[in-house]
Amino acid sequence: MPIRDDVLVVGGGLAAATSALAAAESGKTVRLVAHKKSTLRQASGLIDVLGYTDGDGPHADPYAAISELPDDHPYKLVGEDGIKEGLRIFDEAVGEMYAGGHTDTNALVPTYGGTVKPTARYPKSVEPGLASVGESTLFVGFEGTTDFAPQVVADHVAAAGVPFETRGVRVPFPKTFRDDARLTRLAKALDKDESAGRVGVRRKLAETVKAHLEGEERVGFPAMLGDAHGEEVRAELEDRLGVSVFEVPTGPPSLLGLQLEDRLFDALDEAGVRISTGNPAVGYEADGDRIEAVYVDRRGNRVPYHAEEFVLATGGLVGKGIDSDRERVTEPVFGCHIPHPDDRYDWSDEEAFGGHEFARFGVVPDEEMRPTTASGEPHFENLRAAGSVVGGADVAREKSASGVSLATGAVAGSRAGEEA
Repeated sequence: MPIRDDVLVVGGGLAAATSALAAAESGKTVRLVAHKKSTLRQASGLIDVLGYTDGDGPHADPYAAISELPDDHPYKLVGEDGIKEGLRIFDEAVGEMYAGGHTDTNALVPTYGGTVKPTARYPKSVEPGLASVGESTLFVGFEGTTDFAPQVVADHVAAAGVPFETRGVRVPFPKTFRDDARLTRLAKALDKDESAGRVGVRRKLAETVKAHLEGEERVGFPAMLGDAHGEEVRAELEDRLGVSVFEVPTGPPSLLGLQLEDRLFDALDEAGVRISTGNPAVGYEADGDRIEAVYVDRRGNRVPYHAEEFVLATGGLVGKGIDSDRERVTEPVFGCHIPHPDDRYDWSDEEAFGGHEFARFGVVPDEEMRPTTASGEPHFENLRAAGSVVGGADVAREKSASGVSLATGAVAGSRAGEEA
């Protein structure tokens, strides 16, 4: 039997999940086809909307800063309503797992590099550590790990001008692992409260850290305070230490990113979205200006997935949703037009942290989120785009990656659901 749905979303990240959830709200049948694991597991787990514009910031109100963005920025296309719709879908998907939905303003979150990052949504475990809270802070790292340098974090956070004293200390983890043990292994030990001699690792960790407290009002750990039982672990540490305990978002492998990915895929399942993973989209079949099916490579066989509407959410250059070589930049599934300078030396800026042209590469959508040709016409009537495959935003410099994914995903998915 042919595989057929009303809406087919190609991709597996935040934009794809948002598109699928938005389309599912229409009551139509939706399928998500993803190749590899989502890049969410490499991300911090923070949801940034807009922190900086042209190097200026951080902005307290991301919506007020939209007017400062270039005319071809995705936010100019979807507008404030599109951003808020994306955040609504996200908030409903994650429930009480995240904080920040009570306000339209950004929060300032310390990260593992010691930066203070403007972000719109953040895990509940991160909330007690917000930089706007004037409580003295002890950052704790662990001997034998290289992911988190507590004194460096403390120094950098202090240099950002926060209204509290900071200090860092590195301690042994209560249970011995090999020297290169990842934070995820430590999280598992805390989750299960594994034995650390005569007591569990939670109690032993609290006793170890308490000996280093010098009147600090809160303690920040790298994001490894359990997984399935994270809130339980944090609550026990708070009780034993007598101070607030929070997690600091870390780099890959990001436990907060993994948890977010799991929750979003649970939400997709709850919404009735069919999920097919592990096989790449390699082409399509079209009839005139309408796509009939997307071909997926399954062990060397090209399997067609039919639908009425399609959403392209395969990511940008990092996610391989956009390809490049020394000559040109391409979108590999549908062959959509990607504007770029003919001279590849114009793709980047001389300054390492300058405004690189390649960072803004992507398809150019119309008001219906349909990728357009070089002449401005839709490539296909029933194809829409969302996320990093959409051009016009320097998301790393702007701290806007999640917001762009949510906003374009919400608009593309809802339009697809309406038209299917």
